[in-house]
Amino acid sequence: MAILKKSKLELVQFNKNDIMGLIELSASVGWDYDEYEIGTVLSSGMIFGHKNFDGKIVSSAAIIPYDNKLASIGMLIVNKEFRGMGLGKDATQKCIDFASSNTSIMLIATEEGRPLYEKMGFITVDCVHKYLCDDYKPLNKSGGVTIEEFNGNDLKEILKLDKVAFGDTRSKFLQNRINQSEKCLVVRDNQANIIGFGISILGPINLIVGPIVAPDSQTAALILDRLASRHQGKLRIDVPSGNEEFKFFLEKRGFQQVSQPPVMVINSAEMPPRNNTLFGIAAQIFG
Repeated sequence: MAILKKSKLELVQFNKNDIMGLIELSASVGWDYDEYEIGTVLSSGMIFGHKNFDGKIVSSAAIIPYDNKLASIGMLIVNKEFRGMGLGKDATQKCIDFASSNTSIMLIATEEGRPLYEKMGFITVDCVHKYLCDDYKPLNKSGGVTIEEFNGNDLKEILKLDKVAFGDTRSKFLQNRINQSEKCLVVRDNQANIIGFGISILGPINLIVGPIVAPDSQTAALILDRLASRHQGKLRIDVPSGNEEFKFFLEKRGFQQVSQPPVMVINSAEMPPRNNTLFGIAAQIFG
């Protein structure tokens, strides 16, 4: 641990000038945040943390407030030389204080972070299933729906679908995520109504697939297949609990579950109401 008093470290709010420092901090713990991902976090919410005397970023925590009474915390990182000083707790508390007292705050915890969150009052209410794939096996069928590229006129319907799938309206975040996306697809039924959508993000290591919102697992599978089938490289998707049929599809296509991190909340005793149409989350930081 660095021989430095905690009181000498400055807790600040980061901005776009800090992106490269945040990427360096992320890489120091083996995480793969890049310029575009951190840009979306900054455009959708706030990142707090500490800098040392040299201006180097040594801790971070981000909060993404959504439109009504829900927010998500993520990106809790502390440089290994500065651990044991309470920096992670202070940065997380700053995120909590940023939200109003009647806002439910959720996060997806690492095993290392879980004891801290429990001490701060977070409770475990669910889990997600992290899947990785090195060699995707495409489907040989297209199904009975129409899948097409997103255009700006589709946004209103996507926001409606996402609200009931996720549990809150995420207008600012979803617009930023679509702008960042490698692909954004919408699904239409035979009356041309939008019934689902999916987004993929090209990261430095994986093509991240999510969110995926669909009326059933078969449609979710078709969306994932269109997002993944032409990608030459690694894939990642984080699946909410309860989607057993969809998880079976993933495993048939070459995905492997690598972890099952807990979903934790504070200022609430449960997850927000959802309608079971969320088959893939955007990313663990976004809930």
